[in-house]
Amino acid sequence: MKIVGLTGGIGSGKTTVAKQFEKLGVPIYIADDEAKKLMNRSKVIRRKLIALFGEDAYKNDVLNRPYLAKIIFNDKRLLQKMNAIVHPKVASHFKSWLKKQDAPYIIKEVAILFENGSYKQCDYIITVTAAMENRIARLLKRDETTVSKIEAIMKNQWQDEEKIALSQFVISNDILENTIIQVQNTHNQILNSIKSL
Repeated sequence: MKIVGLTGGIGSGKTTVAKQFEKLGVPIYIADDEAKKLMNRSKVIRRKLIALFGEDAYKNDVLNRPYLAKIIFNDKRLLQKMNAIVHPKVASHFKSWLKKQDAPYIIKEVAILFENGSYKQCDYIITVTAAMENRIARLLKRDETTVSKIEAIMKNQWQDEEKIALSQFVISNDILENTIIQVQNTHNQILNSIKSL
């Protein structure tokens, strides 16, 4: 079974693209969603995050995401420390999930696939792109955020050009109808590539 990494900058619409692959019967693993679940569920992660960020890391027994976001996106060192706590747990969760799948390939959606080095474990990589104004508009609509907060997050992510240089496929996600066609074409290309191995 092949592992296809799916990534893209914040607001590019990675999850929208992942859901289109899911409609084609491809198993999808969304690393950020699993990380959020583990940060709430795992006693080990909880203990380490409280040690790193203080008691305010959790509020009403749930991860205090706005509090953490405010801290980590202005401090790369703390962001790296948090990732060092969470990523190994997500990686082992992914391994056990992978064993249960039965398909020619799966999609692993990771926002920081290149930044955290996990692209090296992928057989193929898809980078999702979108026009900057669309990305910002989506994020302002989706999250309680500001343009300056979005720009701070973007600074911590690789630029599209860097990602594209290391990707086998690029999906431009500005108009949904076009995105759906690109997903179908990419799906066919991946299946043909697997068959020819």
